[in-house]
Amino acid sequence: MSSIAVVSAGAMGSAVAKRLVTAGCTVYTNLDGRSEAAHQRARDAGMVNVSLETLVSKSKWILSIVPPREAFAFAEKIRGIVDKHGESLSDPHPRVFVDCNAVNPEAVKRIGGLFRGTSMKFIDAGIVGTPPRPGFDPTFYACSEGEEMLEEFATLSQYGLKVSLLKGAGAGVGDASSLKLCESMMKKGSIGLFMTMMLTAHRSMSQPALMGRLIQTVPEGIPKAYRFGYEMEGLAEFVGGGEADIFRGFARVFERVAGSLSGDKADIETLTRGVEKALELQEKSK
Repeated sequence: MSSIAVVSAGAMGSAVAKRLVTAGCTVYTNLDGRSEAAHQRARDAGMVNVSLETLVSKSKWILSIVPPREAFAFAEKIRGIVDKHGESLSDPHPRVFVDCNAVNPEAVKRIGGLFRGTSMKFIDAGIVGTPPRPGFDPTFYACSEGEEMLEEFATLSQYGLKVSLLKGAGAGVGDASSLKLCESMMKKGSIGLFMTMMLTAHRSMSQPALMGRLIQTVPEGIPKAYRFGYEMEGLAEFVGGGEADIFRGFARVFERVAGSLSGDKADIETLTRGVEKALELQEKSK
């Protein structure tokens, strides 16, 4: 049975880990500096908390599922351990670092470059969909420079992961991240648009009619605004040109919401009232 590392134990990471543990895998993680909530999610998922060195030595697959702004720094830590232990990490099998974060293609290429020429292999993976739950699994779109390693990654499907390989002529590192960013444009870009509408039109009595279909997306975006802002900056870099200003604007909205969440809560109250009014309108229309 496979030994796999999943870092960290956020909503997605812990749910992926739980799916793997349920299938019989041992899932290692490292919770240094993480909150008590993360520790509890890890316990609930059956994850084993170990040092990073132990995690690397015991795991064939290292799935990096961290806040996007931490992706490169985490990969650097793993590279440091690889440098320390060298080729011994290839015995009895090579380790593979799988970056599953919402970063732009250039960023994931920089991350992959950290492991070039080392004993650690690299896969670019984009997770499309919400965390696993009964009856639903997100898709891990994966690409790499070597198809043999990709085929081996696809065997994790026997443990409950839904894997789709991006391979063939012209395919390579950056493709999975590009696909993930396109999904982010649609989902998180729309959340940013909805939040902007609610924060600028909250005095309008017609607002609930506009917000009825946004009931689920806005509450989901509030606690994740701090990381969505970074993802929007990555999207702006990915898109380039004047069109990138759209995503920089959404980044500012998410930063505003994140600041309100940790500060005076005024914007959070506005968003919450808008959702509550939309719910009331929805009930009245039944």
